[in-house]
Amino acid sequence: MSDEIDYKVKLEIFEGPLDLLLHLIRKNEVDIFDIPISLITDQYLEYLDMMKALNINVAGDFLVMASTLIHIKSRMLLPEKPKDGETEEEDPRMEITRPLMEYMKLKEAAEELSGRDVLDRDVFIRQLPKDFTTQFQGEEAPLELNIFQLMDAFKRIIEQRVPDAELTFASEEWSVKERMSFVMNKLKTQSDVFFSDLFSQGNSLAELVATFLALLELVHAGLIRIYQPDVDKDIRLEAHFNDNGEETDVEVIEIDY
Repeated sequence: MSDEIDYKVKLEIFEGPLDLLLHLIRKNEVDIFDIPISLITDQYLEYLDMMKALNINVAGDFLVMASTLIHIKSRMLLPEKPKDGETEEEDPRMEITRPLMEYMKLKEAAEELSGRDVLDRDVFIRQLPKDFTTQFQGEEAPLELNIFQLMDAFKRIIEQRVPDAELTFASEEWSVKERMSFVMNKLKTQSDVFFSDLFSQGNSLAELVATFLALLELVHAGLIRIYQPDVDKDIRLEAHFNDNGEETDVEVIEIDY
């Protein structure tokens, strides 16, 4: 990426580097104790590039993890030089495997606590209202989604609609707040909306990007819920109502677009 690019931080990401690593491990269906470090590193850096292109703030811990992965990748490329009388050197990948294992334990504990209304502040809420869960009686519980799964879904839409396009954000053409109102107005007329319905065929690349950023802002603000009935079905959205059964006004959200 050229040094001449004027990158302005706009949207804070609400997942961490370990969440991204876990997403990549699950996406590639690999063993956490046998991580294909070259593949995971390359994909991790691709996600960082996409976040920068979308004006998502790439926090320092993401960059530290990127450096760690690159360092481990370089160590894995070096030929082994065993020395007589010395114990075998530890697998360099354990540098990320250990914190990943600890993080998975913490996530499991957090999910257990969420059942006690302790972590109701989570962006992608763990608990669903009774009227929501009744829609899925006789079916498996809806799947939780994270920002990286949304990025995957958005990337597929971009590849289908504007293949080979360079992903950039043009704030002067589209207002994210206007796109937020567009999404909320769509949810007022429909009980739930498919993720793909937000990105109609005639949209320009700039409008697609602004709509996706608007979606992330709404999720971050807790104004909408995102779920997936199962892995083979499209992502869905529904409005999140306040205690009075009303939608929160988009205008109260402070964003820098």
